[in-house]
Amino acid sequence: MPQLGETVTEGTITKWLKAVGDTVAVDEPLFEVSTDKVDSEVPSPVAGVLTEIVVPEGDTVEVGVRLAVVGDASEAPAPSLPAEPEGATPVEPVAPPAGPVTPAAPAVPATPAASAPAPPVVRPPSPSPSPSPSPSPSPSPSPSPSSGIVTSPLVRKMIGERSLDAATIVGTGGGGRITRRDVEAASAGGPSAGQAPAAPGAAVPSLARVTSGDERIPFDNIRRRTAEHMVASKATSAHVATAVEVDFEVIERVRRAHGDAFRAEEGFGLSYLPFIVRAYCDAVHSFPAVNASVDGDTLVVHHDVNLGIAVDLGPAGLIAPVVRAADGLRLRAVAREVNDLAQRARSKQLGPDEIMGGTFTITNMGPFGTLFTVPIINQPQVAILATDAVKKRPVVVEGPDGDDAIAVHSMGILTLSWDHRAFDGAYAASFLHSLAEILERRDWEAE
Repeated sequence: MPQLGETVTEGTITKWLKAVGDTVAVDEPLFEVSTDKVDSEVPSPVAGVLTEIVVPEGDTVEVGVRLAVVGDASEAPAPSLPAEPEGATPVEPVAPPAGPVTPAAPAVPATPAASAPAPPVVRPPSPSPSPSPSPSPSPSPSPSPSSGIVTSPLVRKMIGERSLDAATIVGTGGGGRITRRDVEAASAGGPSAGQAPAAPGAAVPSLARVTSGDERIPFDNIRRRTAEHMVASKATSAHVATAVEVDFEVIERVRRAHGDAFRAEEGFGLSYLPFIVRAYCDAVHSFPAVNASVDGDTLVVHHDVNLGIAVDLGPAGLIAPVVRAADGLRLRAVAREVNDLAQRARSKQLGPDEIMGGTFTITNMGPFGTLFTVPIINQPQVAILATDAVKKRPVVVEGPDGDDAIAVHSMGILTLSWDHRAFDGAYAASFLHSLAEILERRDWEAE
């Protein structure tokens, strides 16, 4: 398991992309892994043949644990018999008897002994045999959940944050190890060590009305983490939403004039998003509290502008990779960075560190034709900006002679969700007003 970020201590194997016996090239995707930060494809560091998969799909292991073996084709393991348990007495082959065989009474299970086996003795069956506590050839059971086994700093941190008792959590990992999923299940009211598991077919308490035609789809890692993060944000921040309508007509004319050449040079289209990022970077210098985080009862104002850009992953959810030092980038560089992060996010090529350290987030619903979106703040940030669809609408404009006139312009709405602990309504409204003025009046043609 590779080190997938400075703070990542473990990962869950979600999918093997190769099977035992397949040829693997250097840097060819080998498996998919899910951490508490991001889902990623991991390439093979060597070329060869996948001869063994040590950790199956669904298992969570720490960084440094061996996951698989890549070697020569000749090294592929042959099917092996089950391993003989330690301490078991070798069984000598018994020759068949020479004469006719008389059916014997049912044998009582023998107990392995440390010394040589004694001659067999036939005993009448006892009404209630009491087996002795001798070693069993079957695999040893997982340690009792009450032993509170914890295998990584991440799991210990999660248990502490949720004020749980490790001794009451049922460990489903190897050897009874408590995994991240076990902690999440316990914090959500799942079964604990002192509870008997529900009988097959027993009704599970639920707020949802489930009928025979319904389908249950368990949350995957991204969906589960998103749910926890959003619920925690609503419980943490005093959410307020403020919106402003923006006239994008000046930007739309630039896009029409240079869109074809831009696509030919860069390989992707010029959307409204890079313009909004550039305008934010200029506006926030006059409103530094927007680019901040709450830490206890203090406001931490960030002088670096590291923008999280929400990327839609389809049914898998969304993720917000970070454009670092965005205020130092020109329009074309912003567009390149945003496109690169979005493409790598969708192909699971992001590293965990690329989604950490954001100081402000922009979520772009515009491509889906939305009118008005109120996003949830990405903790511990204090604000998030939603950009909705830009559409042509009739608006009142001032003509050259000062008279009002009706014109058709490209209009859109920007919505700021902000934390009332950090600043007040006038501050939020002033920031949005400054942002709108930059978008509407800057000489974007020159840039």
